[in-house]
Amino acid sequence: MNRWASSLGVVGAGLAAGGFIAYTLAPDKLWLVTLCEGLALVCLVVFFVARFEALKAFSIRRSTRLGANSILMVLLFTAILVIVNFLAARHAMRWDLSETQHFTLASQTHKVLHGLAREVKVTVFAQERSPSYNTYRDLLDSYKQDSDKLKVEFVDPERRPGVARQYGVTRLDTAVVESGPQTTRVTAPSEAELTGALIRVAKDGKKRILFLEGHGERGIADQERNGMALAKEALTKQGYEVNPVSLLQTSAVAEGTSVLVLAGPQRPVTKEEQDRIAHYVAAGGHLLILLDPESQADLEDLLRQWGVETGQGILVDMQDRLAQGDLTSLMVRTFTEHEITQDFNFAVLFPLSRHLVFHEEAGKDWDFVPLARTSARSWAVKNLKGNVLTLNEQEDIPGPLPLAAAMTPKKPQEEGKPRAAVVIVGNSSFASNTYINFPGNTDFLLHALGWLAEERELISIAPKEPAFRPFIPNPTQERLLLYVQVFFLPALTFLWGMTIWRKRRRL
Repeated sequence: MNRWASSLGVVGAGLAAGGFIAYTLAPDKLWLVTLCEGLALVCLVVFFVARFEALKAFSIRRSTRLGANSILMVLLFTAILVIVNFLAARHAMRWDLSETQHFTLASQTHKVLHGLAREVKVTVFAQERSPSYNTYRDLLDSYKQDSDKLKVEFVDPERRPGVARQYGVTRLDTAVVESGPQTTRVTAPSEAELTGALIRVAKDGKKRILFLEGHGERGIADQERNGMALAKEALTKQGYEVNPVSLLQTSAVAEGTSVLVLAGPQRPVTKEEQDRIAHYVAAGGHLLILLDPESQADLEDLLRQWGVETGQGILVDMQDRLAQGDLTSLMVRTFTEHEITQDFNFAVLFPLSRHLVFHEEAGKDWDFVPLARTSARSWAVKNLKGNVLTLNEQEDIPGPLPLAAAMTPKKPQEEGKPRAAVVIVGNSSFASNTYINFPGNTDFLLHALGWLAEERELISIAPKEPAFRPFIPNPTQERLLLYVQVFFLPALTFLWGMTIWRKRRRL
């Protein structure tokens, strides 16, 4: 009887295990699973009834109690590990201990992810052995931590060629970002590319930025040093529609224009064009003017309507300038409290700039807020051929001087109507292909255009790739480093050595 009951127990345990395996391999065949588990239950019940006395005697043994206690402790420890892992998976915490914060998302990315109003699907076409696969995975894992509206799928084009054909993907390491009617593609696994794609697909429409042309402005299609092709690329990544425009051929600025940009005009802008620009601003338009010192654009009449005058001379700064660079290569570090310059951490390089003058009486209807200023050791030089190392009190204009400003009407905004806004910068080369990648230059341009386009989520530090951030000292810091490293530290080491040597000689 005992041997028969023991065999029945073994059969019951085997049937229970077989039912579990059957459910794992063929979950659709529930009849088979039910049959195995039912028979297992019957066999085990018969086993426990037949062996009840033996099991009772076995349970009161000292060795049994100790063994059961050990098993219970193992089960409890296993349960704790399962619970901790479950909580960690549901409420994951991540710390970025890298020196450059390489794995930390930019503040703008967080704002974009938190502001997603609808589901966004990202389909990455990459192979697991590709380096881009891991980069995409790490980035998108960080993105999903901030938003539950982001759905991610990885597709190997070799294993699933039908899906690649469906999306028209012919290139590996491509991510297709889609939301609603909007679709865009990312070909580089970088935060800037992915965030720009999210901004583009999250909106049904795009803000339009028009660059005035026909007066020697910096061209947005120009790939040369003085062009603005890189600036256009940065704006496109931010979800803008960027196009050139000529007001000589149209009677007014096109409706739906978010921002009109005058990027360094060199030849005179006609009175008719200036009237059209003024009418656009008066109707609630947004204008960005980048005006160089030697410009012949003749915009005095236009600027006078807002109480602004471009100052004479070229700015020189003995403190905030590029060390070992030209005296006119300003590295501006002084910014005022404004939405454009909030949380600004980098200096902006403004080569060959002019300052701005605001006449309160003429511009009594406008709020004039300087965005960037030179230091107290600066001035505007009217004659560069003379001695610019010292201030000429008879000709030069002492600083600090504003070289960028934002303006809005003092009159409260009417409900349902756009509010006019103007940003004027006494330099255009900072946005050229030569200088746009300098730390701070891209941020300043994107901040200004984001504020003008009334897109507050774009007025934050733009996502950046991990890059070498050199320490660029100004002349004062450079001299201090020279004195400390070349003179003070060697002299201190020599004196310390001599002191130790003399003490040892006395021993």
